[in-house]
Amino acid sequence: MVVDGGNGDRSDWQGQWDHVKKFLERAGPFTHPDFEPSTESLQFLMDTCKILVIGAGGLGCELLKDLALSGFRHIHVVDMDTIDISNLNRQFLFRPKDVGRPKAEVAADFVNDRVLGCNVVPYPSECIKRSLDVQILTYSSNHSLRTFSFVGMSKCCFIYSVYVFKIATSAYVPLNNYMVFNDVDGLYTYTFEAERKENCSACSQVPQDLQFLPSAKLQEVLDYLTENASLQMKSPAITTTLDGKNKTLYLQTVASIEERTRPNLSKTLKELGLVDGQELAVADVTTPQTVLFKLNFIS
Repeated sequence: MVVDGGNGDRSDWQGQWDHVKKFLERAGPFTHPDFEPSTESLQFLMDTCKILVIGAGGLGCELLKDLALSGFRHIHVVDMDTIDISNLNRQFLFRPKDVGRPKAEVAADFVNDRVLGCNVVPYPSECIKRSLDVQILTYSSNHSLRTFSFVGMSKCCFIYSVYVFKIATSAYVPLNNYMVFNDVDGLYTYTFEAERKENCSACSQVPQDLQFLPSAKLQEVLDYLTENASLQMKSPAITTTLDGKNKTLYLQTVASIEERTRPNLSKTLKELGLVDGQELAVADVTTPQTVLFKLNFIS
């Protein structure tokens, strides 16, 4: 085993991952319904998964350590801060000699030196503008994993590292409830499960229905998006796909594009080439992501 200084053997030692194999190579009463014990799961963690950790401070140090010791080898860490002497009492990856150096670089060097085979890639302040070679997590409703990444900051790093381990391996059902703690007037706690709204504009990509006459003008669609009580958009940008190409029907926030697309507001939906069942993508400052709508023509 490599100790502080990192001059030991750089290959895995016998039994290094036995604690992880106990979770991945055998079933149990709390395993996920889709989980199949396999010797390949550990290799998946080591060779395929890429994780992005935001922050290498008090929470980030603990998270980096936990993830590296859980078998994740491809970890990227972003932190724009440098180490201050006041950090040393709780950010255990740093030493007095590191004061003034970028946190991301020092944390990456420390973990790489202590955990055999781990490859933590740092992104300090001068590298933030570069694109990160990290794929994004896609976790579908049937719990199938396609690509993986993890962004972590939490009041409890251990819970977050366990959570990402569960998602990456499907070994156990991930956390789906929340606890509220109140100690203002005595002690009070309760746990609840947040139900997902299928047409939620924040996390759902299920198209919402838009019902208009074929003779309705695009201006009417714009008015609906801004005046509807459940939407209340401010300056929606409307795009769609026509003949296999993305087409901007109207965009208000960029003056040159607004001038070019303004004539579309007076055109009917039929004149714009839209058909029944057409999908419209609408982006607005009030929504965290593009909202999809399905156009339904009424007679």
